[in-house]
Amino acid sequence: MTTPRLTDFRRIVVKVGSSLLVDSRAGALNEAWLTSLAEDLAGLHGEGRDVLVVSSGAIALGRSRLKLAPGALKLEDSQAAAAVGQIALARTWTEALGRHGITAGQVLLTLGDTEERRRYLNARSTIAKLLEWHAVPVINENDTVATNEIRYGDNDRLAARVATMVSADLLVLLSDVDGLYDAPPGEHPAPKLLPLVERITPEIEAMAGSVGSELSRGGMRTKIEAGKIATQAGTHMVIASGRVPNPLRTISGGRCTWFLTPANPVTARKKWIAGSLEPKGTLLIDAGAVAALRRGKSLLPAGVKKVDGEFSRGDAVIIRGPDGEVARGLIAYDAEDAAKIIGKSSADVLLILGFAGRIEMVHRDDLVMGRE
Repeated sequence: MTTPRLTDFRRIVVKVGSSLLVDSRAGALNEAWLTSLAEDLAGLHGEGRDVLVVSSGAIALGRSRLKLAPGALKLEDSQAAAAVGQIALARTWTEALGRHGITAGQVLLTLGDTEERRRYLNARSTIAKLLEWHAVPVINENDTVATNEIRYGDNDRLAARVATMVSADLLVLLSDVDGLYDAPPGEHPAPKLLPLVERITPEIEAMAGSVGSELSRGGMRTKIEAGKIATQAGTHMVIASGRVPNPLRTISGGRCTWFLTPANPVTARKKWIAGSLEPKGTLLIDAGAVAALRRGKSLLPAGVKKVDGEFSRGDAVIIRGPDGEVARGLIAYDAEDAAKIIGKSSADVLLILGFAGRIEMVHRDDLVMGRE
């Protein structure tokens, strides 16, 4: 099977760990390395690709600014250090990307923001708008408020959730090592790098080593977990070394491990919508709307004749035409608001509801036809 290249992908999430961003010995930012990474990101951005960054480093930068002693921190200490570090981290990325004329936007997430449907949709909408404005979202776990019970604990899995949230087709995990080996480097005399993993099997999972450095809460084990999240949702993943200048440029043709998905992101997402969610309501649409959906269009309020069921924004609904079910999708409005705008033009929505909701009642990216 042919090894992919970065240029094969349109929307790319790049995860950067604390141990790459911050020099643990000096307690300072690795400025030269970050400058080279920003050059890589700017190159992808300039080619018209959507680029997102999931960046660790808030706690590491915070403890450096506060001159905290080495060693493990209590939860409240980590939260306070993150409060200081988040400001430094945001400024770091703003300046690094700003040198290339790119605007950075900070997005802080907790576990609930990617697991609870309404918060998930709000976060996704914010990120989508930043991408629409050609900004680069810089995303991190909100360590100032996340407790041990409601946190990811590592940004590998957070990056995978973000990648699936935004329908990215590639997740790049920059690591201390250059990929997955058949045995943990340092524990075996001649471990072999796996350049391509077509499917994550129990044997592949067994190859993962232990956790990483003091600054990094992740390790190869969490990267494999991230790979399972990403590939099952239709996002390819690559683990590559971040210990080199211009790390993204070295991926194509370099030493790294690619994790492939058997389905493209759109198909995977549509399978999830069609088969993994319990419909909460039904929309009855007219023949014109049915024809529009079959041409790949979104469902507009004007084509909806009736709303049944009790549902909230982001719930799955069945879409029925004159001859029966034609599609399923994720509704953009609560049931009460949806009922108010059926049969209305998009221009009337603001006047009726008093706020500017989405133009589409069900966006085509959130919709799967019965034949798909």
